[in-house]
Amino acid sequence: MIRTMIVVLSMLFCSIASNGQCDILSRVYPDGSLLYSMEPVKFYWTEAKELYGNVVTDKENYFLSLRPVPFPEKAAGKKLKDDLVLTLSNQQVIELSHYDTQYIKNDSIMEILYLLDKKDVKAAHQHEALSVKLDMGESEGDRTYLFKLHKAAFRDQLECFLSDEKNKKKE
Repeated sequence: MIRTMIVVLSMLFCSIASNGQCDILSRVYPDGSLLYSMEPVKFYWTEAKELYGNVVTDKENYFLSLRPVPFPEKAAGKKLKDDLVLTLSNQQVIELSHYDTQYIKNDSIMEILYLLDKKDVKAAHQHEALSVKLDMGESEGDRTYLFKLHKAAFRDQLECFLSDEKNKKKE
């Protein structure tokens, strides 16, 4: 009886863990666009700073969404237009173009979207992220985050979207 229970619980845990990675969410924006994403994961954490992020797609383009904490006030944050520098585990440096900066949930979260160039999707899909460097404005300048947690999350989320696209093409 106990063995059976342990086997059933371990199978349930494994199925939840494997399915949880690719839980694709969708969100309709005020302009009518539909974007797909996954829950943000924590890439970096200290007592003073945190960085959360995830992959977002419109099924044509891929974006890296970053949520830095702390973040500048809305007036200063809306001026952040510089590109992001992403370093991968093979030491390749990719520049992602700034796409949008938005404040959500009553301005308690700042989200910056960076567009991943189509030519860089393969490299980002094959290698873990090591660090990002982003400009936080005149008051702070460049902020570099070395990924301490979930280095493979960006790659794994890209894999979920890319495999979802492949599966839909087969059907």
